[in-house]
Amino acid sequence: MTDELLKDADPYRRDVAARLDGAEQHLLEEIMSTPKLDTVPPLRRTLARRLTMAVAAAAVLAVAVTAATVARREPLEPYQGALGVTEAGGPAVNGWELDLKAAENLPRLVIDEPGWKPTSVYGFAREDGNITYQNGDRAVSIDWYAAKHYPSYYKDRLEVSKPEWTTLAGVEASVVTYTASDFAAMRKPQDGTFAEMRVQGGDWTRASFDALLTKVVKVDAETFLKSLPEEIITPGDVRAEATKILADVPLPPGFDIASLEKDGANDPYQFGAFVAGQVACGWIGEFKRADEAGDDGAAKRAAAALATSRQWKVLKDLDAAGDYPEAVWDLADKVADGEVPDWYKEGLGC
Repeated sequence: MTDELLKDADPYRRDVAARLDGAEQHLLEEIMSTPKLDTVPPLRRTLARRLTMAVAAAAVLAVAVTAATVARREPLEPYQGALGVTEAGGPAVNGWELDLKAAENLPRLVIDEPGWKPTSVYGFAREDGNITYQNGDRAVSIDWYAAKHYPSYYKDRLEVSKPEWTTLAGVEASVVTYTASDFAAMRKPQDGTFAEMRVQGGDWTRASFDALLTKVVKVDAETFLKSLPEEIITPGDVRAEATKILADVPLPPGFDIASLEKDGANDPYQFGAFVAGQVACGWIGEFKRADEAGDDGAAKRAAAALATSRQWKVLKDLDAAGDYPEAVWDLADKVADGEVPDWYKEGLGC
């Protein structure tokens, strides 16, 4: 089949052909054939989260807190920083130790009740983050923030309803009522953070919410890590997971994999968006540099590389779950037209 027939069969290629002129069309193929990030021998999963219960391949792993449901995750091999580089001034550590250190700074609140499983996590070695638990059609979200923000958050919740006091994982917590089926409990600060648990979906009553509050416990770092589902990317997973994502992605000049160091636990969507976004940021930055320098060839190469983003597996996978890929593709179209919107850094998280 000729190249022209291929273009006719693919509306996207026809669109790109209209945007990139003449001989520059070969850049799409040339860019995609550029050597990618050197293959990195995958680290063995630093958190060997082996569950004894069987799950469907596409389902989120069901996780219980007790040791009976999760096999021990052992440190498997030396780990030299999140991306294989020894930390300055210190010895190499394994990924398990890195994750333990990060988890020690979290509230580490888990639901010790059969059927509840974490489905998404973000924020791991930071002062703010979130973990969402689900059980059937019911879900709750536990957000945590730096303790210094507690007074303002508490004041804000006074506008919702009069607080009623209870305990959440052994610490005083104020419960407010948004509606007859929407409640939130804000736990007073402990160890530098405070947490708020709020219902997210399902059929709730105040009684059922209060009953669940009694099942929330604070656990040690190791138990918390064991409770996370396999697909959650923690600091110790970054190197191997980023390498997989970049397998079919052309990298911009000077792109450094160390720039992908991510200290927060992330579900696959958030981590994939982060990695793809940093590559897109690099190509847009290269386009701007070349355009301002009058380097027409480099500008066209950058535009052509960014245009291939519709073919990146990571973005095609994410497209079914959210809108981030659309932001990348919209920017790719604009760059192909010679335009770089002012909002691109904020939109992509550069």
